[in-house]
Amino acid sequence: MSEVMSNLRILSGNSNPKLAADIAKALGVTPLAAKVGHFNNGETQVMIEESIRGKDIFIIQPTCQPVNDSLMELLVMADACKRASAHNITAVVPYYAYARQDRKTRGREPISAKLVANLMTAAGINRVLTVDLHAGQIQGFFDIPLDHLAGGPAMAKYFLGMDLSNTVVVSPDLGGVTRARKFADLLDTPIAIVEKRRPEPGMAEVMNVIGDINGKTCIMIDDIVDSAGSLCAGADALVKLGAKEVYACCSHGILSGNAVEKIEKSSLKKLVITDTIPLPEEKQHEKIAVVTLAPMLADFIGAIYNKVSVSKLFFNNN
Repeated sequence: MSEVMSNLRILSGNSNPKLAADIAKALGVTPLAAKVGHFNNGETQVMIEESIRGKDIFIIQPTCQPVNDSLMELLVMADACKRASAHNITAVVPYYAYARQDRKTRGREPISAKLVANLMTAAGINRVLTVDLHAGQIQGFFDIPLDHLAGGPAMAKYFLGMDLSNTVVVSPDLGGVTRARKFADLLDTPIAIVEKRRPEPGMAEVMNVIGDINGKTCIMIDDIVDSAGSLCAGADALVKLGAKEVYACCSHGILSGNAVEKIEKSSLKKLVITDTIPLPEEKQHEKIAVVTLAPMLADFIGAIYNKVSVSKLFFNNN
């Protein structure tokens, strides 16, 4: 371990140990020796097996499936670090669960995204790093510093390496226009927007496309692909409306249920996701490519630990 990083420690839960190992390797540090598991009755058990008194702890734990287990592991790890007299505790949560519950759409609903923010603070977390929140306003739910990173540059690098021509970036809905514009700037392409409606929950119907896609290679971008129903329907509609071929990318590939089967049968040429959520072996497919965010996350962790400005990193990352 370098002298510069002598007080930095990486602690990993069970949700994405490979990402944690890749970040630790990029930083040149060894992950903390710790046991994160369960007691016989199902309760979360955390045992940190070395002294962390006065250390700066970075807990790598996206709150992906099983969501509640991952979240509870994060909270218990933070509490363990706090009670072991850690100097600072930063939660690196590349995928922030409950982010889609960021407002009340009808009476008697919770705002779970805010509840999770409160739980993190109560557990003793001093700072949060996350990637592509479903709604940027969630940053305001935190009373502690939060760094909101973007997965777009890593995915843009992948597409630039493919040497595609005559491309257009497509937002799958009106709410994703800002994300699509930033991604299009990275690729130096125009944008188009899919106008759709939802006749019922979980269903999407494409009504119109704003912009020129005729004969072009379309790259759809979103923050999350869950069941992949909307994504595949959008890709099929773009082809019917004249697109030459359709690619897609997203930061968080949840890919629940039969999402991979839908992607396989759809008009999509390729779906590019990041490793904020691990892709299980049974969901790996030739149509799905994974790019890593470990180098970017390591850069931000290093900057935070060394107490230097992250503004330049944000500029390079957006």
